[in-house]
Amino acid sequence: MTIEAVDPAEQRRSSRVEHNVDEVIKKKKKKKRKRCKRKVSIQVKRPVKMVSRTLQRLIDLCQQVFKGPGTVPSPSDVRRLRHILDFMEPEDVGLSRDLQFFQPKSVVVKENRRVSYATIYKCHNFSLCIFFLPATAVIPLHNHPGMTVFSKLLLGTMRIKSYDWADTQDSDNYDSPSKLKLARLKTNRCFRAPCETSVLYPTSGGNIHEFTAVTPCAVLDVLGPPYSKDDGRDCTYYRENLYGTLSNREEFTKTEDDGHRYGWFEEIEMPQESEMEGIPYLGPQIDESIS
Repeated sequence: MTIEAVDPAEQRRSSRVEHNVDEVIKKKKKKKRKRCKRKVSIQVKRPVKMVSRTLQRLIDLCQQVFKGPGTVPSPSDVRRLRHILDFMEPEDVGLSRDLQFFQPKSVVVKENRRVSYATIYKCHNFSLCIFFLPATAVIPLHNHPGMTVFSKLLLGTMRIKSYDWADTQDSDNYDSPSKLKLARLKTNRCFRAPCETSVLYPTSGGNIHEFTAVTPCAVLDVLGPPYSKDDGRDCTYYRENLYGTLSNREEFTKTEDDGHRYGWFEEIEMPQESEMEGIPYLGPQIDESIS
Protein backbone atom coordinates (compact mmCIF):
# COMPACT_ATOMS: atom_id res chain seq x y z
CA MET A 1 0.00 0.00 0.00
CA THR A 2 1.32 3.39 -0.93
CA ILE A 3 0.66 6.36 1.40
CA GLU A 4 0.70 9.75 -0.28
CA ALA A 5 2.13 12.66 1.65
CA VAL A 6 -0.31 15.50 2.43
CA ASP A 7 0.83 19.10 2.35
CA PRO A 8 -0.07 20.66 5.76
CA ALA A 9 -0.70 24.05 4.17
CA GLU A 10 -3.10 22.54 1.65
CA GLN A 11 -4.83 20.66 4.44
CA ARG A 12 -5.34 23.89 6.40
CA ARG A 13 -6.73 25.66 3.28
CA SER A 14 -9.15 22.78 2.67
CA SER A 15 -10.30 22.84 6.28
CA ARG A 16 -10.92 26.58 6.09
CA VAL A 17 -12.95 26.18 2.88
CA GLU A 18 -15.03 23.41 4.41
CA HIS A 19 -15.51 25.48 7.54
CA ASN A 20 -16.61 28.50 5.50
CA VAL A 21 -19.01 26.37 3.47
CA ASP A 22 -20.45 24.95 6.68
CA GLU A 23 -20.89 28.45 8.09
CA VAL A 24 -22.64 29.64 4.94
CA ILE A 25 -24.96 26.62 5.02
CA LYS A 26 -25.70 27.20 8.72
CA LYS A 27 -26.47 30.88 8.13
CA LYS A 28 -28.78 30.04 5.23
CA LYS A 29 -30.58 27.44 7.34
CA LYS A 30 -30.85 29.91 10.22
CA LYS A 31 -32.33 32.60 7.94
CA LYS A 32 -34.71 30.07 6.45
CA ARG A 33 -35.86 29.01 9.91
CA LYS A 34 -36.46 32.65 10.86
CA ARG A 35 -38.45 33.29 7.73
CA CYS A 36 -40.54 30.19 8.35
CA LYS A 37 -41.28 31.18 11.94
CA ARG A 38 -42.34 34.68 10.89
CA LYS A 39 -44.62 33.30 8.19
CA VAL A 40 -46.28 30.83 10.55
CA SER A 41 -46.85 33.48 13.21
CA ILE A 42 -48.76 35.59 10.67
CA GLN A 43 -50.79 32.65 9.45
CA VAL A 44 -51.93 31.51 12.88
CA LYS A 45 -52.50 34.98 14.29
CA ARG A 46 -56.15 35.39 15.21
CA PRO A 47 -58.02 38.49 13.95
CA VAL A 48 -58.39 41.25 16.50
CA LYS A 49 -61.91 41.27 17.92
CA MET A 50 -63.54 44.68 17.49
CA VAL A 51 -64.79 46.04 20.80
CA SER A 52 -66.82 49.14 21.59
CA ARG A 53 -67.01 49.88 25.28
CA THR A 54 -69.85 52.33 24.68
CA LEU A 55 -71.92 49.76 22.81
CA GLN A 56 -71.21 47.15 25.49
CA ARG A 57 -72.27 49.63 28.21
CA LEU A 58 -75.49 50.30 26.30
CA ILE A 59 -76.31 46.60 26.03
CA ASP A 60 -75.51 45.99 29.69
CA LEU A 61 -77.77 48.88 30.77
CA CYS A 62 -80.58 47.72 28.49
CA GLN A 63 -80.40 44.33 30.20
CA GLN A 64 -81.09 46.09 33.48
CA VAL A 65 -83.65 48.63 32.31
CA PHE A 66 -86.03 46.69 30.06
CA LYS A 67 -88.11 44.33 32.16
CA GLY A 68 -90.29 42.89 29.43
CA PRO A 69 -93.70 43.57 27.85
CA GLY A 70 -96.03 45.83 29.79
CA THR A 71 -93.31 47.81 31.55
CA VAL A 72 -91.94 51.29 30.86
CA PRO A 73 -88.46 52.40 32.00
CA SER A 74 -88.44 54.77 34.95
CA PRO A 75 -87.46 58.43 34.39
CA SER A 76 -84.06 57.79 35.98
CA ASP A 77 -83.44 54.80 33.69
CA VAL A 78 -84.47 56.85 30.67
CA ARG A 79 -81.91 59.49 31.64
CA ARG A 80 -79.19 56.86 32.00
CA LEU A 81 -79.90 55.38 28.58
CA ARG A 82 -80.10 58.79 26.93
CA HIS A 83 -76.79 59.76 28.49
CA ILE A 84 -75.02 56.84 26.81
CA LEU A 85 -76.80 57.29 23.48
CA ASP A 86 -76.22 61.05 23.37
CA PHE A 87 -72.47 60.46 23.38
CA MET A 88 -72.41 57.55 20.96
CA GLU A 89 -70.33 57.98 17.81
CA PRO A 90 -70.79 56.24 14.44
CA GLU A 91 -67.53 54.36 15.10
CA ASP A 92 -69.14 52.71 18.14
CA VAL A 93 -71.17 50.58 15.73
CA GLY A 94 -68.52 50.28 13.03
CA LEU A 95 -69.64 53.19 10.83
CA SER A 96 -67.65 56.02 9.28
CA ARG A 97 -68.52 59.20 7.41
CA ASP A 98 -66.08 58.05 4.73
CA LEU A 99 -68.19 55.03 3.73
CA GLN A 100 -69.48 55.20 0.16
CA PHE A 101 -73.09 55.04 1.36
CA PHE A 102 -72.79 58.41 3.04
CA GLN A 103 -71.28 60.16 0.02
CA PRO A 104 -74.04 62.33 -1.54
CA LYS A 105 -72.70 61.81 -5.08
CA SER A 106 -72.36 58.04 -4.81
CA VAL A 107 -73.68 56.36 -7.95
CA VAL A 108 -74.42 53.13 -6.06
CA VAL A 109 -76.59 54.94 -3.51
CA LYS A 110 -78.45 56.94 -6.15
CA GLU A 111 -79.47 53.73 -7.90
CA ASN A 112 -80.96 52.23 -4.73
CA ARG A 113 -83.51 54.12 -2.63
CA ARG A 114 -84.48 51.16 -0.48
CA VAL A 115 -84.10 51.41 3.29
CA SER A 116 -81.97 48.68 4.86
CA TYR A 117 -81.41 47.63 8.45
CA ALA A 118 -78.92 45.65 10.51
CA THR A 119 -79.79 44.03 13.83
CA ILE A 120 -77.05 44.47 16.41
CA TYR A 121 -78.75 42.58 19.22
CA LYS A 122 -82.18 41.14 19.97
CA CYS A 123 -83.72 39.35 22.91
CA HIS A 124 -87.22 39.01 24.37
CA ASN A 125 -87.03 42.32 26.24
CA PHE A 126 -85.33 44.67 23.77
CA SER A 127 -83.52 45.00 20.47
CA LEU A 128 -80.92 47.29 18.84
CA CYS A 129 -81.10 48.02 15.11
CA ILE A 130 -79.43 50.42 12.70
CA PHE A 131 -81.50 51.78 9.84
CA PHE A 132 -79.80 53.06 6.69
CA LEU A 133 -81.76 55.56 4.60
CA PRO A 134 -80.46 56.85 1.25
CA ALA A 135 -81.23 60.50 0.51
CA THR A 136 -85.01 61.11 0.00
CA ALA A 137 -85.86 57.61 1.31
CA VAL A 138 -88.87 57.40 3.63
CA ILE A 139 -89.94 55.11 6.44
CA PRO A 140 -93.69 55.86 6.36
CA LEU A 141 -95.92 56.58 9.34
CA HIS A 142 -95.94 53.56 11.64
CA ASN A 143 -96.60 52.82 15.28
CA HIS A 144 -94.78 51.13 18.17
CA PRO A 145 -97.49 49.33 20.20
CA GLY A 146 -96.66 48.98 23.88
CA MET A 147 -93.05 49.97 23.24
CA THR A 148 -90.53 52.52 24.48
CA VAL A 149 -88.16 53.54 21.70
CA PHE A 150 -84.89 55.49 21.79
CA SER A 151 -83.76 56.89 18.41
CA LYS A 152 -80.22 58.18 17.95
CA LEU A 153 -79.32 59.80 14.62
CA LEU A 154 -75.70 58.77 14.04
CA LEU A 155 -75.06 60.29 10.61
CA GLY A 156 -76.89 62.56 8.20
CA THR A 157 -79.87 64.92 8.26
CA MET A 158 -83.38 63.59 8.72
CA ARG A 159 -86.89 65.00 9.04
CA ILE A 160 -88.92 63.33 11.78
CA LYS A 161 -92.67 63.72 11.90
CA SER A 162 -94.41 62.17 14.89
CA TYR A 163 -97.93 61.96 16.33
CA ASP A 164 -99.73 60.70 19.41
CA TRP A 165 -103.34 59.59 19.48
CA ALA A 166 -105.51 62.55 20.37
CA ASP A 167 -107.26 60.59 23.09
CA THR A 168 -105.47 57.44 24.17
CA GLN A 169 -108.54 56.08 25.97
CA ASP A 170 -111.10 56.70 23.24
CA SER A 171 -108.93 56.48 20.12
CA ASP A 172 -110.32 53.02 19.31
CA ASN A 173 -113.96 53.96 19.98
CA TYR A 174 -114.72 56.44 17.19
CA ASP A 175 -117.80 55.24 15.32
CA SER A 176 -116.68 56.15 11.83
CA PRO A 177 -117.47 54.31 8.58
CA SER A 178 -113.98 55.06 7.35
CA LYS A 179 -112.29 53.70 10.51
CA LEU A 180 -110.22 56.84 10.92
CA LYS A 181 -108.47 57.77 14.16
CA LEU A 182 -107.53 61.23 15.25
CA ALA A 183 -103.88 61.96 16.07
CA ARG A 184 -102.19 65.09 17.38
CA LEU A 185 -98.89 66.30 15.90
CA LYS A 186 -95.97 66.04 18.30
CA THR A 187 -92.88 66.82 16.18
CA ASN A 188 -92.23 67.93 12.61
CA ARG A 189 -88.69 69.16 12.10
CA CYS A 190 -85.24 68.30 10.78
CA PHE A 191 -82.53 66.75 12.91
CA ARG A 192 -78.86 66.82 11.99
CA ALA A 193 -76.27 64.52 13.53
CA PRO A 194 -74.91 64.81 16.12
CA CYS A 195 -78.06 65.58 18.08
CA GLU A 196 -79.84 64.50 21.23
CA THR A 197 -81.60 61.16 21.43
CA SER A 198 -85.37 61.22 21.01
CA VAL A 199 -87.60 59.01 23.16
CA LEU A 200 -91.14 57.84 22.51
CA TYR A 201 -93.38 55.95 24.91
CA PRO A 202 -96.33 53.56 24.45
CA THR A 203 -98.90 56.40 24.64
CA SER A 204 -96.85 59.60 24.34
CA GLY A 205 -93.74 61.23 22.94
CA GLY A 206 -94.71 60.65 19.30
CA ASN A 207 -95.42 56.90 19.23
CA ILE A 208 -96.42 57.12 15.56
CA HIS A 209 -93.63 58.57 13.45
CA GLU A 210 -92.22 58.94 9.96
CA PHE A 211 -88.57 59.29 8.88
CA THR A 212 -87.55 61.16 5.72
CA ALA A 213 -83.86 61.27 4.83
CA VAL A 214 -82.64 64.68 3.65
CA THR A 215 -79.13 63.24 3.18
CA PRO A 216 -77.94 59.61 3.52
CA CYS A 217 -78.65 58.69 7.15
CA ALA A 218 -77.96 56.09 9.77
CA VAL A 219 -80.18 55.95 12.85
CA LEU A 220 -79.81 53.62 15.83
CA ASP A 221 -83.06 52.43 17.41
CA VAL A 222 -83.36 50.81 20.83
CA LEU A 223 -86.79 49.17 21.15
CA GLY A 224 -88.11 47.76 24.38
CA PRO A 225 -89.76 45.38 23.98
CA PRO A 226 -89.10 44.62 20.29
CA TYR A 227 -91.76 44.07 17.64
CA SER A 228 -93.41 40.66 17.95
CA LYS A 229 -96.46 39.67 15.92
CA ASP A 230 -97.02 36.62 18.12
CA ASP A 231 -97.20 38.85 21.20
CA GLY A 232 -99.51 41.42 19.62
CA ARG A 233 -96.83 43.99 18.83
CA ASP A 234 -97.02 44.01 15.05
CA CYS A 235 -96.13 47.18 13.14
CA THR A 236 -99.10 49.09 11.68
CA TYR A 237 -98.72 51.64 8.86
CA TYR A 238 -100.89 54.69 8.34
CA ARG A 239 -101.94 57.22 5.75
CA GLU A 240 -102.49 60.73 7.04
CA ASN A 241 -105.51 62.80 5.98
CA LEU A 242 -105.19 66.43 6.99
CA TYR A 243 -107.71 67.62 9.55
CA GLY A 244 -110.58 69.51 7.95
CA THR A 245 -110.37 67.79 4.56
CA LEU A 246 -113.05 65.17 5.22
CA SER A 247 -116.70 65.57 4.32
CA ASN A 248 -117.88 63.69 7.43
CA ARG A 249 -115.99 65.88 9.82
CA GLU A 250 -119.13 66.53 11.92
CA GLU A 251 -118.98 62.93 13.14
CA PHE A 252 -116.02 63.89 15.31
CA THR A 253 -115.79 66.35 18.17
CA LYS A 254 -112.07 67.20 18.17
CA THR A 255 -111.13 70.72 17.17
CA GLU A 256 -107.99 72.79 16.70
CA ASP A 257 -108.98 75.31 19.37
CA ASP A 258 -106.08 74.18 21.57
CA GLY A 259 -103.52 75.32 18.99
CA HIS A 260 -102.37 71.82 18.05
CA ARG A 261 -102.39 70.35 14.57
CA TYR A 262 -104.38 67.16 14.06
CA GLY A 263 -104.62 64.51 11.37
CA TRP A 264 -106.98 61.66 10.59
CA PHE A 265 -105.10 58.38 10.37
CA GLU A 266 -106.16 55.48 8.20
CA GLU A 267 -104.54 52.05 8.54
CA ILE A 268 -102.89 50.79 5.34
CA GLU A 269 -100.79 47.89 4.20
CA MET A 270 -97.03 48.48 4.19
CA PRO A 271 -96.25 50.29 0.93
CA GLN A 272 -94.39 48.00 -1.43
CA GLU A 273 -91.73 50.61 -2.11
CA SER A 274 -91.10 50.87 1.64
CA GLU A 275 -90.15 47.23 2.18
CA MET A 276 -86.80 47.08 3.94
CA GLU A 277 -83.79 44.93 3.22
CA GLY A 278 -82.02 43.15 6.05
CA ILE A 279 -78.22 43.24 5.92
CA PRO A 280 -75.57 41.68 8.21
CA TYR A 281 -74.24 43.70 11.10
CA LEU A 282 -70.44 43.93 10.72
CA GLY A 283 -69.56 46.29 13.54
CA PRO A 284 -68.16 45.65 17.03
CA GLN A 285 -69.59 42.55 18.62
CA ILE A 286 -71.31 42.11 21.98
CA ASP A 287 -69.75 40.09 24.76
CA GLU A 288 -72.83 38.30 26.07
CA SER A 289 -70.85 36.54 28.79
CA ILE A 290 -70.72 39.77 30.78
CA SER A 291 -74.20 41.01 29.89
